Amino acid sequence: MTTSLARFSVRRPVIVLVIWLAVVAAGFTVGVGVFERLVGDVGVVPGSESDRASDRRDALAPAPEEITAIVTGISATDPAVLAAVDRVGADLAAMPGVAEVSPPVAAPDTGRALLFTVTMDLGDDADDVAAQAASTIRAGLSDGTVTVSGGSLSEDEFSEQAASDVARAEIFSTPVMLLLLLIVFGGLLAAGLPLLIAVVGVGGTFGVLFAFSQVTDVSVYSIQIVTMLAVGLAVDYALLVVYRFREERAVDAAVDGAVLRTAATAGRTVLFSGLTVAVALAGLTVFPDPFLRSMGIAGTAVVVLDLLAALTLLPALLALFGKRIKPRAPRPAGVGVFARLARLVQRRPAVTALTVLVAMLFLAIPVLDMRLSGGDARLLPASTQTRALYDELVVHYPDEVRPDEVSAVVAAAPDSPAVTTLRDRIQTMPGVREVEVRPIGDESLVQADVDQEHQDAVATAVRDLPVDSLVGGDAARLIDYRAMLGERMPWAIALVLLGTLLLLFLFTGSIILPIKAVLTNLLSIGAALGAVVWVFQWGNLGLPELDGTNLTVPVLVAAIAFGLSVDYEVFLLSRMRERWLAGASPETAVAEGLQLTGRIVTAAALLLAIVFAGFVAGGFVPIRSVGLGLVLAVLLDATIVRMLLVPATMTLLGRYSWWAPAWLARLHTRFGVTESAPEAAPTPSLALTR
Repeated sequence: MTTSLARFSVRRPVIVLVIWLAVVAAGFTVGVGVFERLVGDVGVVPGSESDRASDRRDALAPAPEEITAIVTGISATDPAVLAAVDRVGADLAAMPGVAEVSPPVAAPDTGRALLFTVTMDLGDDADDVAAQAASTIRAGLSDGTVTVSGGSLSEDEFSEQAASDVARAEIFSTPVMLLLLLIVFGGLLAAGLPLLIAVVGVGGTFGVLFAFSQVTDVSVYSIQIVTMLAVGLAVDYALLVVYRFREERAVDAAVDGAVLRTAATAGRTVLFSGLTVAVALAGLTVFPDPFLRSMGIAGTAVVVLDLLAALTLLPALLALFGKRIKPRAPRPAGVGVFARLARLVQRRPAVTALTVLVAMLFLAIPVLDMRLSGGDARLLPASTQTRALYDELVVHYPDEVRPDEVSAVVAAAPDSPAVTTLRDRIQTMPGVREVEVRPIGDESLVQADVDQEHQDAVATAVRDLPVDSLVGGDAARLIDYRAMLGERMPWAIALVLLGTLLLLFLFTGSIILPIKAVLTNLLSIGAALGAVVWVFQWGNLGLPELDGTNLTVPVLVAAIAFGLSVDYEVFLLSRMRERWLAGASPETAVAEGLQLTGRIVTAAALLLAIVFAGFVAGGFVPIRSVGLGLVLAVLLDATIVRMLLVPATMTLLGRYSWWAPAWLARLHTRFGVTESAPEAAPTPSLALTR
């Protein structure tokens, strides 16, 4: 298959280039229209009780747009400041679309702040009115520090921060990656190929996302994942292909023949690697949360596009410009630093495996304390207005910093026995400070002010009461989200594991190696998530302690990290399998395979880590958490796991590493995807590509 694609690309390189140029042009023209259709909803379970409660409440009594302004660094009794606030309030009240401006409230404890809110009329232009009101407030108040946020202003800041983090990550990672690629390849042309494939992947995926946005919601945060994966996987695949191409050119200077033999070997590896990553990310589509589902769609799309580009566009480019890429001098497979490392591990395989296992489990310990949280303004950097408002409220108006109320929509009048009973029962629950009942349409809204510690318990208890109601609010939404994860996670895991095990069996012909790969990958994921909890939830490395880990982070990190871990497993096993089929002993095949792939896996991991590190330097905590988790997962997997644990376990397994029952062996012989090198290939290459 890969050879056939490469043969067409070599014979018709201009046609292949034109096709891919059309794909990229469509992506960066029509496809970018997806940016106008992105949604910011995160942690929502469509059709859940909390979602139906929110929809019902909005239908009966839609909440008007509201923004909050706080003036700090002044005396709350200063006549000049009060006069300025009154003037601004009068200007706001006179603005079309403004329904109400609250009187300013002085900070009760500090006396160094004034707080007021602006409520907009209901209507489609409420967001624009809110933005104009914020500009009026900032222009009219010159004394002290003015902070304005809330409503659509906060939503815009979350989206803008996401876009800013992407831009910052690209500015940081691109030149560093190019420099590292130049060091690895020693030439500008070869180093530029991975970046070119990345551009193709990003542009093509924009088009795919735009198409999906016509029929389903696509999250604004999909763009970050698209960028990370497009660049990272393009680097992985192009690095592997170009590296192998340089080896093949050292055997035979004919460019076309070298391209075809590269496709039969490295191309096959890229095919299986890409399919396993796509399967891992496709598992996210099992979840109904628009955020996770769109991540699965976006991630799978970019993997497939990078894969196709590596198997068609890259051979076409190599056919056109491959003569300018220097061959790599042949080196003995069993000589080198990675072969020496493998043999060192093979002297004490049990001790090495046990040591690595204990170390990885130790790093994963914080996962036991992981608490899922929807998050608050602390997810944004202190420079944003939303976070600044939160921080100022904590100092000057601590009573205003409260969790969202637990609410229940009841299909009855406020004075009905059902509503009265519900209110009285809620009032007696631990942690409830106040209960309010108000009419919404022909029904009632019961709202309970509950302290943070008892939020989940009260929301659950209200749902258990014998009253026909819809319970909503942040606590109920989080309960529904956890329940959704518990319900759908087994299906997602089953899909990913079955797909991965099947693909790895087709690739290796073994039933032991796929199981081993899954188990070792779980160690990397556990250690990475442990670090995320330690840094962000526990508040280490100078960061504030948070109430929990953002509810989207664990699933996202696990899916992407699992796919990338299998990615490196396939890279490594491909050369080990070549040496094994060439007649090497199990121990020799491991050592030589590690030597042949050690440099490429290390370089790919460093490049991917650079991509993900750009997001760690961002300002939005969920994306930073994902970035940190993936940096550690990639580095741990490519070093500790691949260089130590894999050689140790495969040495312990010996020939059983490649074992399969006779009936499965026959099945692999019949259906396993294998490639044969072109007839023009020299005998050594034929032996290695069976």
